[in-house]
Amino acid sequence: MADIRIKGRMVNAIRITLEINDHDAIRQQLAPKLQAAFPPGTLVVIESTVEQELIALIQLLISLDVQPMAVTEGPLSEQARSIQFPVLPPDRQLQEIKASKEQVIEVKPEAKTDATEAAPVIAHVTSYHDEILRTGQCIVQHHGDIIINAGINSGSEVIASGNIHVYGSARGRLIAGAGGNTAARIFCHALEAELVSIAGTYCVADDIPPHVVKQPVHIYLNDQQELVFEALQF
Repeated sequence: MADIRIKGRMVNAIRITLEINDHDAIRQQLAPKLQAAFPPGTLVVIESTVEQELIALIQLLISLDVQPMAVTEGPLSEQARSIQFPVLPPDRQLQEIKASKEQVIEVKPEAKTDATEAAPVIAHVTSYHDEILRTGQCIVQHHGDIIINAGINSGSEVIASGNIHVYGSARGRLIAGAGGNTAARIFCHALEAELVSIAGTYCVADDIPPHVVKQPVHIYLNDQQELVFEALQF
């Protein structure tokens, strides 16, 4: 057995883009967004369009229960390199579009024992998109599932905290379970994806099992947190 092995694993990271350097304002705006959508310890890539004190910003993000992992090339690059903090190249720019429609279901957990504190209402959102997702476009749903009634082109991206359904050819990037939901699943009518990922475990096009390429498929994580590609029979 080899002493060193390399396995594909996509980290569950989010990108925070900052256009201000007032750290009090950053905290005030960012804290509720992080608490609502992302678990503690979520990895963060920092993208800033303005100069600011990087070490103070890193400490601020840590205090908000997220873990800074890198900055993108830009105004903070020089500071990052001086403290040997990773610098990443900028991502390709995708246009985030709105789904054709959304369905929101509110789920109220069992009441808490403390009668003075109301149980929070959790919203599960399903996004429906009726058109082909074109190259350079993306759809994101941080609170539920995405159902695409057409296909998705190469160079497009679908990101959901829950499940993804594509009733057509899936040629772009499919990222389900964003935020660490290992129970999320992906269903495709014809799998030709550039990348599929569930809760950070990913597979690129060259490694997708040949017997499911261009076939209807169900993708999920097994007990060992490995991607399973299961052909669907109609």
